[in-house]
Amino acid sequence: MASPTRIAVVEDEADLREVVVDYLRLQGFAVCACADGAALDAALAAGPVDVVLLDLNLPREGGLSIARRLRALPRPPGIIMVTALGETVDRIVGLEIGADDYIGKPFELREMLARLRSVLRRRVAAPIGQPRVAAPSVAPRPAIPAAPAPLPAPAAPAGRTPDLHFGGFTLSPDRRRLLDPGQEEVPLTTMEVDLLLILATHPGQVLSRERLLVLAHGKDVDPLDRSIDVRITRLRRKLESDPANPRLIRTIRGQGYVFTPDGE
Repeated sequence: MASPTRIAVVEDEADLREVVVDYLRLQGFAVCACADGAALDAALAAGPVDVVLLDLNLPREGGLSIARRLRALPRPPGIIMVTALGETVDRIVGLEIGADDYIGKPFELREMLARLRSVLRRRVAAPIGQPRVAAPSVAPRPAIPAAPAPLPAPAAPAGRTPDLHFGGFTLSPDRRRLLDPGQEEVPLTTMEVDLLLILATHPGQVLSRERLLVLAHGKDVDPLDRSIDVRITRLRRKLESDPANPRLIRTIRGQGYVFTPDGE
């Protein structure tokens, strides 16, 4: 019998932590209740954790510092940041670190559960043996020589979504895996994969920030939410030879973003 999915709830507010832990256990998850980073370290030492529900405002070691440490692990867990109203800057920094999703306090338990299951589904879709890791903060990718025109892609097996090809990259919607022109895997967070799939399946269409948020999250969003801009910036660092002058993901001033698969 497969082991139950293991979730760590890192929250210093005891009442909230107890409510969330009890709710998740009722949903069939194995849950570790952690009041701080030290308790989380103990939980990780006891066995692998699939997703960490991480409050950013913690005593001693803050949530952002913990998120950085988690992303540096050989097999990092999924991270859902829990942010209080007004913590926009911390939320953006968390996304830059590579968190998979975020939810603001106060939140409904059903919404938290839906986000948790979404992160789990996307992680399961990743190739076995290919853990998701955050991209290191390094200089932009070196320029890649222009690739010759690709040969027509072979037909996908029945029931499989065809791969997407752009700029020498290959994106597999089914495996949620991106390969660079040298056939090396490009590490992406689950939210980055979601956004790239949306862009790649709407080539040449100008998509506003609000439209991208709706397509990514499937519901109405805060019009002041700038998380899409953060993810676009991260994607450009991983896709573009010169992120400051992008060719694949272009900004259309006052309108949004457009994906140009041929880079022209």
